[in-house]
Parts: sequence; structure tokens; C-alpha cells
Amino acid sequence: MKRLFFIFSFITFGTASFSQPSTHMSYPDSVNKKRLKTVIGIKTTAFIAGISYLNYIWYKDHERTSFHFYDDSKGHLQIDKAGHAYSAYYESLFGYHALRRAGVNKIKALAFGGTLGIILQTPIEVLDGMYEGWGFSWPDMAANTFGSLLFITQQAIWDDQIVLMKFSYSPSIYPSYHSDLGTNHLNSFFLDYNAHTYWFSGNMKKITGIEYIPEWLNLAVGYSANGMIGKLENPSFYMGQPFPHLDRYRQFLFSLDINFAKIQTEKKWLRNIFRVVNIIKIPFPTLEYNRMEGVKFRPIYF
Repeated sequence: MKRLFFIFSFITFGTASFSQPSTHMSYPDSVNKKRLKTVIGIKTTAFIAGISYLNYIWYKDHERTSFHFYDDSKGHLQIDKAGHAYSAYYESLFGYHALRRAGVNKIKALAFGGTLGIILQTPIEVLDGMYEGWGFSWPDMAANTFGSLLFITQQAIWDDQIVLMKFSYSPSIYPSYHSDLGTNHLNSFFLDYNAHTYWFSGNMKKITGIEYIPEWLNLAVGYSANGMIGKLENPSFYMGQPFPHLDRYRQFLFSLDINFAKIQTEKKWLRNIFRVVNIIKIPFPTLEYNRMEGVKFRPIYF
């Protein structure tokens, strides 16, 4: 939940500066000091707002402890780890392109913007390590690092993102079983991991080498899970009654997607919409495999 809050806070604060590139976007040859100050101001404001929220609201009902570690590598069937990687990936992407638009050269933008996912997520892990119920998680740090490195590696080699990370959300049935998964749609968006799907969305033309495939058409591989009430296991009792058995299982998905950054338009307002929408996987017919039902076709999946 904390990571999704951070990434959507950054989108809200910085649509103009923290943007993905459109196709053939050019960057200034020299540093624009005014724009650079704006970028730094947006980064700082969003970071302080996020940390303040966590420190004074998120943790307010939890006891402060000595710094400690916590191995949560098996939690939520690793859906939360995908969320860590996704958040770090886009924080790094936004940070890099914001600096490039301010005239910072590629190497420095990769060093200071491309690592932004790790930089922003590490203080959250430190805070987790200081409160009861959480702990500093090396698996979380590994996922954060993966997200940033996925961006940095592609940008350094190809000066492009051949494979994007995407997110999709579809309300699940599980909040009706337990209030810990949310009491309304907004709460469930953050709390119900059963409703989250994370995707690797790759450029079909560059992956296959087939010239007639449109630049904006992607092949997407997704990961989700179902049946999760508790982090590691489901409860035996709830509100004094035996809790029903729910199978916890993973879902693997194969679909198509659209990379809006590859759609050319002269309209600035439309480019801004495309930049925000591009973090989300577009609904498409999808093939799913899970151990409960085997292979199934979904006419539309989001």
C-alpha cells in the first residue's frame, strides 16, 4: 500500500516534470536552471509529503521499537514485491526524464534520476525497521533495486524502454470475506492484493523483428494471485466464527498492450494524458494459467 501511495503521489505532484518521453523526444543541450530547480522542488515536496504521511499517519497507531529486520519474502505470494519493483521502476523513469528535460546529460540523469526508485524506497524500509509489525526487509530492497535497474539498464543500452512495467486493478470478491482487505473501493484498491496484477509489457516489433507490427503494440506477461486474506496464511477464525477455506494460488497471464509513449501526437494535453495512462495495462483478451483451473481464456482482462 505504501509503495502505491508513493507512486501515485509522484504522478499527482509531477505530471509536467516527471514524464515519460514521447517518441523522438529531444532534450536541451544545456541545463535550464529554472526547470532544474522546479524538478528538484517537485521531488523534494513529494518526498517530504510521502514520508510525513507515513511517519505521522501510517505508523501513528504502532509502537516504535529498536531497529530490526524482517523476512517477508513469502508474503502475499510475492505480489507486494512486484509492487515494490513497479514503484521503483516508475520513480526512476520519472526522475531520469525530468532531469533530461531540464538539460542534464544522460550519464548524470541516470546516476541521479535513474536511481531515484532506490533512493525514495530505502527510507520507507528504514521506517519499517523502527516500528512493531514491520521490519527492514532485504527482499523488499532487492525488489526496489530490480525496478530501478530494469529502467537504468534499458536506458543505458538502448536509450529506450523495450520492456515497461505496468499495473492493472480489478476488484476481487475477497473484501467481502474480511474487512482487512478494505471496507470500500478506495481502501480495497490499496489493501486487496488479490485485485492487483503486475505486467512486463514488451515492444513486439523490437522483440520479434517483424517490421509491419505497429511501434505502439506490446506483448504483455502478467502476474497476479488469488485467495489471499492474511499476508502469509489465511485466518482460522473471524468474528468468532470459523473462517472458510480459500485456496491461495498464483495466476500467470499473457495478453496484448498499448505503449502510449509510441503514439505520436502534436497535442500537448493528449501527450500528458498518454504519459499518465501509460503506467496502466490496457484491457485486452487474455490467456491465464493457474493451478486451480489450468489454462483459461478471458475475453477481457484488466
